[in-house]
Amino acid sequence: MNSDKKSQASGLLAKQVIDEACEWSIMHGVAIKNSDGTARHCPFSVAPMSMKREVYQHLLKVTPLITKLISNVSEDHAFLQSSLQEMAQADPFFGRLMSLHQQVHGTDSIQPAARQPLLLMRTDYMDDRQQGAKVIEFNGIAAGMGPFGQRATQLHQFMQNQWPETYGQWVEDATAKPAENVGLEQLAYGIAVAARKIQGEFNDNAQPTFLMVVQKNEDNVYDQHLLEVELQRIGLRTVRRTFDQLATQLYSGEDNRLMLKGIGAVDVVYLRAGYQYEDYFAPELQEETCCHTLSQTRVFIEQHNVAVNATISQQLATSKTMQMLLTMMPVPEFERWGLNVEEAELVKSVLADMRPINKETINWFEAEAYKHEWVLKNQGEGGGHCVFGEDISDRLAKLKPEDYDAWALMQRLYPHERERPTIAVRDGELSQVDDLVSEIGLFTAYFNGEPVTELNGYAGYLVRSKPAKENEGGIHSGKGILDSITLID
Repeated sequence: MNSDKKSQASGLLAKQVIDEACEWSIMHGVAIKNSDGTARHCPFSVAPMSMKREVYQHLLKVTPLITKLISNVSEDHAFLQSSLQEMAQADPFFGRLMSLHQQVHGTDSIQPAARQPLLLMRTDYMDDRQQGAKVIEFNGIAAGMGPFGQRATQLHQFMQNQWPETYGQWVEDATAKPAENVGLEQLAYGIAVAARKIQGEFNDNAQPTFLMVVQKNEDNVYDQHLLEVELQRIGLRTVRRTFDQLATQLYSGEDNRLMLKGIGAVDVVYLRAGYQYEDYFAPELQEETCCHTLSQTRVFIEQHNVAVNATISQQLATSKTMQMLLTMMPVPEFERWGLNVEEAELVKSVLADMRPINKETINWFEAEAYKHEWVLKNQGEGGGHCVFGEDISDRLAKLKPEDYDAWALMQRLYPHERERPTIAVRDGELSQVDDLVSEIGLFTAYFNGEPVTELNGYAGYLVRSKPAKENEGGIHSGKGILDSITLID
């Protein structure tokens, strides 16, 4: 954003408006922790995007089916092992996950998996100008920011009520109605259902316990604490531990119950860590094999009768390679995982084209493809793992053949830009954005393959918007801002 536009935007919004919006955000926990222990508000838009109601309803219909599919795929252990073997050989981290999966579910496992899968999933979409709404990725582990999604909706309601003229000036369609967002309550509700079912199996009347596995020096703690506060409100006890702590604090109770020193029985384990090597790295242990001890803690958890999100299987099932395989798979094969033809076709309709990396694909890409229509992705979670445009050729040229299976090409999505500019607020400073585009993430909650929210598995949404010219739209890792949805007919 150039200085002229910043000055123009500053003149259009009074400082008091921005100060109050930032204070509202901090007061309601929509914040990121600084290294010195203070907090800053998450970047946000001052008014929501608009979306056609029929598109929104379409996503509400298809997303629980995707979760049903992923839930069933994640429990098809032979399929996971056979279909992801080559990718696991090319990607060391997923090679470790596959080894853990074999240890838990293979025929040579010492103690079979007893965990009960709780799939708290976020499916991210963009509404492409030509193709319509398409999936960007499945998020099955550390799928966060559901509480922030609900808070963004509430922030825009605050702006509409407190500063109606400002809101009206920047909202895309003043007649549009907000899309209801109860993600925080529904995620907590689904977790509570799972916790109480586990308790029921042990005839335990004590307060259910929810264990959140977190990263060291985490800065996204407020999103996590919002969920914890809601869980406490509905009667669950919440505790936070790193893998490093759990390695010495977990033990087995009677009837294969998972126990935590100083706390007692654990009913739900929720991983906000575990999607990268760093989370399992413990240099003080001086291990011959990196990350062995802490990754074995994850195996130990899955060998107990406890609700777990995300299981190792769920993490494998939501990989980019699995997304590609499902995209390329004929509709009849989806029957294997409980989807009829109509449901499978509906799921397939929102899966964007993906292609494996091999010599044939590389030759095709260099000779025939329009490079800006594709994104090159590896298996990494979070921002910073995608390669765009002309840079794809450079990356492909540097890849060794043994690395090919860790990567995939995916059709690049070009969503509708807002029809009018909006104001983005970051670190208390505002700027006018003329080309904002949005990524919509829909949350779902399934336990043992069944929906466990009051909305048939649906559990709210998260909108992250960014300037169209920016490649990275993450709140932490890119130029993304929190946003919400209004619906137009």
